[in-house]
This record gives sequence, structure tokens and C-alpha cells, in this order.
Amino acid sequence: MKKLFLLLSLFFAPQVVSDTMAQQTDATTGASQITDTRHTALRRKKPSKRLQRAFDAYLHAVDSAHQNLHSIMVLQHGRVVAERWLNGASPTEPHVLNSVSKTFTSMAVGLCIQEGRFTLDTPLLSFFPDVLPEPTDRQRRITVRHLLTMTCGHDTDPSAKIRNREDWIKSFLSVPVAHEPGERFCYNSMGTFMLSAIVQHCTGETVLSYLTPRLLTPLGIHGARWEENAQGINCGGWGLYLKTEDLARLGLLLLRKGKWIDGRQLLPAQWVEEASRKQVDCQPAGVKPEDIASRGLTTNNSDWVQGYGFQLWRCRHNAFRADGAGGQYIIVLPEQDAVIVATAQLRDMQAELNLIWDYLLPALKK
Repeated sequence: MKKLFLLLSLFFAPQVVSDTMAQQTDATTGASQITDTRHTALRRKKPSKRLQRAFDAYLHAVDSAHQNLHSIMVLQHGRVVAERWLNGASPTEPHVLNSVSKTFTSMAVGLCIQEGRFTLDTPLLSFFPDVLPEPTDRQRRITVRHLLTMTCGHDTDPSAKIRNREDWIKSFLSVPVAHEPGERFCYNSMGTFMLSAIVQHCTGETVLSYLTPRLLTPLGIHGARWEENAQGINCGGWGLYLKTEDLARLGLLLLRKGKWIDGRQLLPAQWVEEASRKQVDCQPAGVKPEDIASRGLTTNNSDWVQGYGFQLWRCRHNAFRADGAGGQYIIVLPEQDAVIVATAQLRDMQAELNLIWDYLLPALKK
């Protein structure tokens, strides 16, 4: 009977799906790596007493601050060590990601570059040569790199106006380039849409379709949904919906420099390194560089002036993150070998980060 039980356990264990495991302790024994992530949850580990106390104190602080947190998941050393869903959120329900979508678009760009489809220095107009009859010199000098680093030369973000128009590509290319490309950071969601349009132009697939066999499926991410514009192009800078654990999977992949837990190198390590390091100086969306000081933003008190990479923000504590309006985060902490994921619906995203730094970070330090 004991042998029969062991055989049945071995047979049925791999069939557990991530959605049913989302709030359960990992039942797999031993320390072997997951080799098939298509239908398995990330491994769980019981938190230390120190982390459990910190996690409970963090949740109490969130409640006291009236932060509308929807989910929080903490991973360290490759395992989920704490997680909670609140305010009606569910581990099985995809959540709006807003600008966290940008980081997924960046990964698609990195894969296209690896495949030799274009380079960081390929001019934007080379993909759409017939849109502007008489482009300016500055328009000619905008490259893929400038779109990734949000330094294409626009003085303000044109996204709100362009989203009301039918042809987003032509509208973006027609925006006056007030500054020399590469010299000035201006948060620009429509610039990320243009990266999505470039990927689709070069591959014949939407970013979502392109990423699915190369990144999402190998990571065990299924059921992704990404909004499109009237031209059938994924919005790129917003519009992606995924579950909390899906975000944790990407965070873990970035922490491991593109190598997944089964040993596959899903993203080029150099791309992850370049995307996550400081490429340019930056400031919050809607703020101009000359207004940083008057707003009291410093490297000591703001996570929005630490530097920007390729659709990733640098953070304090030598961390980096994907973030989206309303409080969506994938925070990667290399020094702690940790990832923190959050979804929410709130306005003060700095306050949300501050509680993470104050309560969770100390419990993760080695």
C-alpha cells in the first residue's frame, strides 16, 4: 500500500496547476529545479519568523494608511515566501498592469535584437519611411534606443492626444521634436507603443503573439490579454493583463539575468543587464527636469530620480522595477536575491514603495 501511495503521488504531482496552488504550500519535496513550468506553480517556502512578523506589520501599516492594495507577493532565493490578496482581488484573476506593460514590450525588443531584426541604433523612420514626406533632421535621428530610454526629444508626453486619433504611428511621427534625441528624458507611453509597432512591423506578429512562445509560455504564463489600437497593434505601453504570480515569474527571470529556473536562457543576459541599469537621468511622469528641485525630489527621498533603463526604473537600495499607474510593481532586489510584486489601485505610489522599504526590505537583508 505504501508503494502504491508513492507511485500515485509521483504520477499526480506534476498535474497541479498554478491557479490552484496560488495560496497553498508547495507539496514537492527536495530541492530539484522545476523542469516543466507550463502547469506548475512557483515553489513556496514557509517564511522565517522574522519575515512573517515583518509581513504582518506591513499589512497592518497598509491598512492604517488606507492603501487599496490588491495583492503582494514576496520571493527570496527563488521561492515564494509570503503572499496575500486583499480588497476583492484573486490569485486567479488577471489584473490591469498599466505601465508594467512597458517592460514586457522591452523584452520583445531585446529578443528582436538578438534575432538580428534591428539594432538599438536603427532609426525609427527606417521602419516607416513613407509616413512623413519631409522629416526634420531631429526626426531622422530618433532611434530604437531613444524610444527605450524615453529620450526621443519630445517636450511633453503626447500620448493623451494621440490616443484619440485613428493613426497612432503617423500622429507620433508628426509630433515636433523640441530637443535633440538622447539629451532629455520625457516619460512617453506612446513611444513604447512605437516599439510595439516596430516589433509587429518586423515580425508580422503582435508583441503578445511574438512573446507567447518565446517568453510567456516557457515562464508558465497563460491567458494574457493585451489591448490593441484601431490598427491592430498592441498598445505596448499599457493594456496588458496578467496575474500576480505571472508578474513574479518575470521578476524572477530578470533577477536571474534571463535564465529561467529550468536552465533555459529565455532572455539575453546582456539585455537584462543593459535594460536594468541606469541609461539616462529621469524624473516622474509629467515633471520636467528643471522642476525636480522645486518639487523637493532627491535621490534620498524619491524612487523616480534614480535613473531609467530600457523601460525599467532604477530604485533606491540598488534595486530596479517595472511599475504601472495605480500601484502595480515588479521590484527586483539583487542584493537580497529577492523579488516583490504588488498590484493595487491607489494614487500615491511613492507611499506604497515607502512601506515596502520600511517593513519588508529589512526582513530580506542577508
